[in-house]
Amino acid sequence: MAVRHRLIERPVEDVWAVLADPMRYGDWVVGTAKSRPHEGLWPQVDASITYTVRLGRWSAQGRTVVRRCTAPHVLELEAESGRLGTARIALKIRPWGRNTLVIIDEHPLRGPAAKLHNTVVDALVQLRHRSMLARLAKAVEETADRAHHPS
Repeated sequence: MAVRHRLIERPVEDVWAVLADPMRYGDWVVGTAKSRPHEGLWPQVDASITYTVRLGRWSAQGRTVVRRCTAPHVLELEAESGRLGTARIALKIRPWGRNTLVIIDEHPLRGPAAKLHNTVVDALVQLRHRSMLARLAKAVEETADRAHHPS
């Protein structure tokens, strides 16, 4: 399993506001863009969003479904990766004083990726998580700063 954490110097409510906004998914999830609600009311269980995945000139559509949500502390998602299968992405959002500790745990769940899962894949996912958590922190901080200091 690939587990990583990051301290975000904002309260839990600020972190949850970004995670609970389906239009912000592309702001923090590496490789995604143009997220939009698909079914249900995000982040309720079984709600889904769609988005575009881009790698250079190549692009594809992706879909992520909420599998578990206990606002504002737990968000578990199943991300569909086409022929590769799906991945479980679990986010724990914990108060850490006035700040927030975010813990992400991701692993292949279904399909060929789950069968081929190994330590090399986990190492690559760790790199992705480092970037994803940095992007989440930036999105949270920018949103909180705009809310506290409107121009």
